[in-house]
Amino acid sequence: MAAVAALWRRAVEIVKTKEFRDYVTSTHFWGPVANWGLPLAAFKDMRAPPDIISGRMTTALIFYSMVFMRFAYLVQPRNLLLMACHGTSVVAQSMEGGRYLIYHYGGATAATAAAASVASPGSTAATAATPATTPAAEDPVTDGDCLEVTDYDPLTPEHD
Repeated sequence: MAAVAALWRRAVEIVKTKEFRDYVTSTHFWGPVANWGLPLAAFKDMRAPPDIISGRMTTALIFYSMVFMRFAYLVQPRNLLLMACHGTSVVAQSMEGGRYLIYHYGGATAATAAAASVASPGSTAATAATPATTPAAEDPVTDGDCLEVTDYDPLTPEHD
């Protein structure tokens, strides 16, 4: 118990120092605190269905966090709080990227896709009952909603 009391007294002494107050009021502290929203949001999204994951955004966030993790280590003084934040973000976004790859290009069968649609908020029983395929199996070229770019010429008067 004496060790805990000594540790507590030491922590109080550190908090009372000018260096600690300067650190808490600097961008070296508040920047990482604000940045923790990225990994926390990624961990929160792990309960969401994988069909809402953006592969491009996940990849961008992985590379963004890797770059700033390196920056946080190289800047003087080293910002270890920022480095920990971006390291956590890389892990969380990599897990989301794995979910994206499995859903879009891997073993997402009709049963798992139907289960994902049932788990998503606002889904109906009719959507859950329809057979589902992975998005990779759908052919966007044969989709009737796609417009042919070569058919449209804005300079011809027939398109006015």
